[in-house]
Amino acid sequence: MRREIISALLFILGVTSLMAQKDKPNIIFILTDDLGYGDVGILFQKQRDGIQIKTPELDQMAMAGTIMNRHYCPAPICAPSRASLITGMHQGHSNVRNYQFDKAIEDNWNFANTLQKAGYHTIHLGKYGLQGGGNSPEKWAAYPTKRGFDYFYGYVRHVDGHQHYPANFWKLGDNKSHQQKKQVWENNDEVSGGLDKCYTADLWTAKAKQLIMREARENPKRPFFMYLAYDTPHAALQLPAVAYPDGKGVNGGLQWLGKPGRMINTAEGTIDHYRDPHYTGKSLTDVAERFATSITRIDHCVGDILQTLKDLKIDRKTIVIFSSDNGPHSEVYIKGERWNPSVFESAGRFKGSKGSSHEGGLRVPTFAWGPSRIKAGQKSNTPSQFHDWMATFCDYAGVEAPARIDGVSLLPTLHQSGKQRKGVVYVEFNNQQGIYLDGYKGLRMKTTDHAVDFDIFNTIDDEPESRNLAETSGEFIRLQKRMKDEVLRIRMPNRHAKKSYDDESVPGLDVEEGDLSRGVAVKSYLGEWNWVPEFTQMISKAGFIKKAIDLESLPAKENAGLLFSGYIQIPEPGDWTFHCRAAGGLIFKIHSKLVIDGDYKYDGSEISATVKLDQGLHPYRLYYRTSDSEPALSLQWEGPNIAKGAIPADAFLVKGEPSK
Repeated sequence: MRREIISALLFILGVTSLMAQKDKPNIIFILTDDLGYGDVGILFQKQRDGIQIKTPELDQMAMAGTIMNRHYCPAPICAPSRASLITGMHQGHSNVRNYQFDKAIEDNWNFANTLQKAGYHTIHLGKYGLQGGGNSPEKWAAYPTKRGFDYFYGYVRHVDGHQHYPANFWKLGDNKSHQQKKQVWENNDEVSGGLDKCYTADLWTAKAKQLIMREARENPKRPFFMYLAYDTPHAALQLPAVAYPDGKGVNGGLQWLGKPGRMINTAEGTIDHYRDPHYTGKSLTDVAERFATSITRIDHCVGDILQTLKDLKIDRKTIVIFSSDNGPHSEVYIKGERWNPSVFESAGRFKGSKGSSHEGGLRVPTFAWGPSRIKAGQKSNTPSQFHDWMATFCDYAGVEAPARIDGVSLLPTLHQSGKQRKGVVYVEFNNQQGIYLDGYKGLRMKTTDHAVDFDIFNTIDDEPESRNLAETSGEFIRLQKRMKDEVLRIRMPNRHAKKSYDDESVPGLDVEEGDLSRGVAVKSYLGEWNWVPEFTQMISKAGFIKKAIDLESLPAKENAGLLFSGYIQIPEPGDWTFHCRAAGGLIFKIHSKLVIDGDYKYDGSEISATVKLDQGLHPYRLYYRTSDSEPALSLQWEGPNIAKGAIPADAFLVKGEPSK
């Protein structure tokens, strides 16, 4: 009888696993380059007077899905934004910050290799710019295929994305860099030689359609993840060669021909020539015609991709996200020309543009579309940010997100079901710093010192950020202090991107002593994971209060994990160094600071990190998962007048009983 029960359970688990595999949607993330919130019809263009930029396909996508009305890039410029998107780490934890173009993103979990582990075929098309030094896939430390992508086709270097005809010399460019031909890589091969007259927006789209059709026909049971990163409408503002082909989808629109010199069906005519007739003869400047044409071209491309999904009958098992890496640009890269994003009011009603942490530089046009998975016709004002997509994609893939990342799953918002976890919206760029707290935006444009106050705005009622609420009432005086405290609690200093507040001590929390007792809250978990998972979003096997951090509560020697949490009592202010070692994987956080990351490729050696902490109570979470080795875990500290050693039991406190 016992054997029959076990067999039945195994069968049920097998069926459940198969159903979960079938239920994993294809995921397409489309990222534009410097497209402003106000450049899209449904968001703003239709509301303004004068010549409007036409985006009917994006408008339809938005109406058929969810408008993420308060979705933010993590920094108002491309490299840090794209790094945070890929890694799931906000700019207080990302290894790429400020103007660090072409810097290698860290070798760690990201949205490609986690989905790869979940059974997805992973594809990156278009602009990258996070590869590291070198001149070939062998030399680039963070080449896309070394960061979890099964297939890459596109521009590797940041500067290459400033030119939209990789195989053609462009005489109008303002300098040599913006005139020369550019390299396009397909995995380990440089392939630009066959791309005569290929306009990049068309090229990446035609390749995307080809791969989508191939996956649907040859691997219908395998989910795919596609990161499609356009290099337009930014920079050169080159025009397409010819009009967009008639129709769209499998039998129309852009087509991949695969013939050198005629790689796609728009590789003909004269480069940098075609202007959308909606914008000609309207007394617009040359640059304005170029800008508007490039945006409407993207609109055609997106509509073409969505129709392809419908033609293949995979639209109901696919989700598509559309966004932009930052606000609208003022660069043009054409000799003697200038551009001002105010011509089409590209930032909408917002203040600022690319490079500014005002809403115009940060709030990006973002839509989520999926006929059977994303609620249609809704507009969400819940603040969210790029690093949330990795957690969201893990949720769609049916796997727990890594504990190290900063994002939260947006499924409750997209589906309008369940409770949306509160996420972190944090901005850090040069001397600019911003945080969203209690629905308000705190912004410091020149953070020369941590004493500098935040301007505080209600960005729903006051979109132009015209009224600074700081010091207008006791509520905002208290919020000012909380904002200053919180920005210290959610980030770790980076020696390659130093800030004026790096050496500030992290304040503790005000917790009533009577609510606390000595001990450590422990929750145990069973499961198979490729990384240390975010246990806080899982149902625990059991919960306890223990005297110290140990492995006595571990439910099994394999496929098990523990989450330790509570408060650490810091006896003196100063530099506190924590030392961790484990057989398995571990993540250690204080407040929301990622202090120690012993997960990806962790070899079991001791890891140490120093944090400047004020005297008082500091919340912590220590995640542990087993490996094939005998379970082992240790956490030690050292600080002012305290030598390296085990943290004493009386330094650990908990609040209330742990829930199971």
